[in-house]
Amino acid sequence: MTQILNCCVNKVIRIMIQTSNITYLRSKLSLILFLLMGLASISSAQDLKKVMDLSHRWKFSIGDKQEWANPEFNDSDWEWIDVPSAWENQGFHGYDGFAWYRTTFSGRQLPDKQALYLQLGYVDDVHEVFVNGVRIGLSGKFPPRFSTAYNVFRSYKLPPDLLQESNTIAVRVYDAGGEGGIVHGNLGIMMDVDAVPLDVDLSGSWKFKTGQYAHENIDQLNRWDNIIVPGNWEDQGYKNYDGYACYALEFKLKEEFVNDRMVLILGKIDDIDQVFVNGVLVGQSGEFKPQTVRERSNSWQQLRGYYLPQNLLSSSEKNTIVVRVYDAIQGGGIYSGSIGLISQDHYIKYWNKRRNK
Repeated sequence: MTQILNCCVNKVIRIMIQTSNITYLRSKLSLILFLLMGLASISSAQDLKKVMDLSHRWKFSIGDKQEWANPEFNDSDWEWIDVPSAWENQGFHGYDGFAWYRTTFSGRQLPDKQALYLQLGYVDDVHEVFVNGVRIGLSGKFPPRFSTAYNVFRSYKLPPDLLQESNTIAVRVYDAGGEGGIVHGNLGIMMDVDAVPLDVDLSGSWKFKTGQYAHENIDQLNRWDNIIVPGNWEDQGYKNYDGYACYALEFKLKEEFVNDRMVLILGKIDDIDQVFVNGVLVGQSGEFKPQTVRERSNSWQQLRGYYLPQNLLSSSEKNTIVVRVYDAIQGGGIYSGSIGLISQDHYIKYWNKRRNK
């Protein structure tokens, strides 16, 4: 809840700095008062419950080798280090640069068919996270285009098809100065108790490009950047970027979902969006222009669920999702929540259950 309030206030402050329109300023001050009075009734992006504690001793080594992400790598000669705690406090005082953490956990101890997140707290300065050798998250930007994300609280979706009986987490960290490493926070594997029960999970690595007309270059996806969805783009190397951007994902679909009425779930998007599936406009959060952000100032808090026309999806060819986003200030992008497809019947059951809570 605190994170929501901070984000609201920060957004409004930046708007106030950027404009001299007195009437508009008054409307934003009213918005702050509304948020303060109504915060108790606003549900957070996620209701996370810890199902496994990861605050313990991890394996640790300074240096940087990509093979250290491999779950088969033998780390028996690595140091042990307490997590969370800056590595300067554990014998590496004055060390700046690259280092890796590794630990394992049992998949048998996790609840079945639940939306799970790996919560890492705060990592100083930049990091990327691998589970069983697959990258599931990134915050900041590594050198030579360094951008810190030391003050970002991080949790990453655990793809269900990635988990096994025995699982390895590897965290690559770069520290530019001062304290470094997984410094503090409530580490663990968390369950999102209010997550949409997806039939097809589409979270993970998407393609990303900034610019108002980025979507016109969809045929050159191999040249686009990779980005983790969900997650603010500002936390993934696009610090202080406000404006237009485009996400894209190509995916294959089993035939059983093609003939059903499906809903595309895109979590929460900061601020407004326009969504195409296989070239067809399937939904948008109001008219796709900057004015809409001022008219619908709470759009960034709303869950996106777009019904897809029947026969739009294919099981024989790749399907393509294109999400255009406009962010006015702060954050930016597909930042939180469930990302994927759910049948209409399951979606109705989800909302009935949520309504009756």
